[in-house]
Amino acid sequence: MSENMIQLSVFALVTAIIGLLTYIKCRGANRQQSSQNKEYFLAGGGLSWVFVAGSITLTNLSTDQLVGMNGNQMALLAWWEFSAVIGLIILAKVFLPVYYRYNCTTTTELLEKRYNNKHIRAVIGSIFLLGNAFIYMPAVIYSGALFMQTMFNVNIPLMYIAVGFTVLGAIYAFFGGLRAVAVSDTYSGVLLLSMAMLVVFLSLQAINFDFSDIPAERLTFIGDNDSPLPWHTLLTGMIFIQMYYWGTNQTITQRAMAAPTLKEAQKGVFAAAGIRILIVPAIVVIPGIVSYKLYGDIGDAAYGRIVGDVMPTWLTGVFAAAMAAAVLSTYNSLLNSATALYVCDIHETYIKKDPNVVKLSGWVTLLLSTLTLVLVPIYQQAESIINLLQQLNGLLSMPILSIFIVGLLFKNIDARAGIAAVIMGVLLYASMTFEFSPFFVTLHYIHLMPVTLIACIGFALFTNRFVFKKTASLARKGDEAIPSA
Repeated sequence: MSENMIQLSVFALVTAIIGLLTYIKCRGANRQQSSQNKEYFLAGGGLSWVFVAGSITLTNLSTDQLVGMNGNQMALLAWWEFSAVIGLIILAKVFLPVYYRYNCTTTTELLEKRYNNKHIRAVIGSIFLLGNAFIYMPAVIYSGALFMQTMFNVNIPLMYIAVGFTVLGAIYAFFGGLRAVAVSDTYSGVLLLSMAMLVVFLSLQAINFDFSDIPAERLTFIGDNDSPLPWHTLLTGMIFIQMYYWGTNQTITQRAMAAPTLKEAQKGVFAAAGIRILIVPAIVVIPGIVSYKLYGDIGDAAYGRIVGDVMPTWLTGVFAAAMAAAVLSTYNSLLNSATALYVCDIHETYIKKDPNVVKLSGWVTLLLSTLTLVLVPIYQQAESIINLLQQLNGLLSMPILSIFIVGLLFKNIDARAGIAAVIMGVLLYASMTFEFSPFFVTLHYIHLMPVTLIACIGFALFTNRFVFKKTASLARKGDEAIPSA
């Protein structure tokens, strides 16, 4: 009982300090009706590179990463983080200049301006929104609840913890907007990265830095055909996955679009890339590998258990606060971006041009949070949360990336050809990936991603030419021309 009281007290104190620092930093922000979209969804364009880097890092690095990657209990999963650096560089050098040139609030606004069509923005925005609602949000809440349950070794039902996270996250997202989310992300991120590195050191100390008796396949960086990440997938679909996630995904790019200038945004993205390559790979694989030696193959329960075992009691309260902040900030970010997509891409286009953004966001937040809790039990059935997430991600990632590539590389593309290509791509990938499909292909799902991408691009150009009778032409560098509808 005394140990739990110590943990709870430290947890409450650290959480309160993060909240106070966030309030002090964010108070006085402009919330006039005329600038609600800019303030609520892009922090008024006022995020310095420090907060851009911090928010990008912690939005991505949450329990689905720490629990899911360590749950594989092998070094191989570090490739996801190494390759992410390429995705961040592409975001900084390729996508951000275009987003800033077109003064975008959402990534999908770029599509509207390049295709000169509001419907393609709404369609892709809806797909992003559904991805957040059905894939990412319940996965974050589930993995966060699982971590807390296993680290503290409590008998509280996982759904009770999930409800607590969801309610707190919804309140925070509603009242704070992107500014508060980004600032708290940064403060929490410093704490989380420090605690996670400490876990790495304490884990290694627990086995006297001795990796003997750990099977070679758990330590190798070259995966065979039966591994979660075969080596040859790094040469095919991996780069496109990273390009999609870091370059077009609203949840991530929204932070980079909230800086006052393009250069400030790029500085933040490059700082996030530095963190990604220097710190993150170690914290997402080493504790899992050590846990295999200590406990055997225990899957997604590995990270919570080893943290609970190697950390002093009072520090587990600090770490719990950092992990809770990571869960809440990622969930907040997903909620905020999903709300931005609905308000800017759908509601303002088809329902009401000038709504009360805060009030409308509250209703959207309530609906999405309810859906999250309904889906959490489904994610409890997954054998590996991170592998399931990556496989489901393919349903959306390559079709959406294809439409960005076509829109940026070509002019005179009919928006209907792009929408048709996206729908075809989702169906194609699903038919090749999931075993219940009659067209199931035994290739690794990462190999199927470039196949889907190329098929979508080809289908868009073919449909544009032979169905809608338009001839596409390559856009010149810096070309501001927008194709006619």
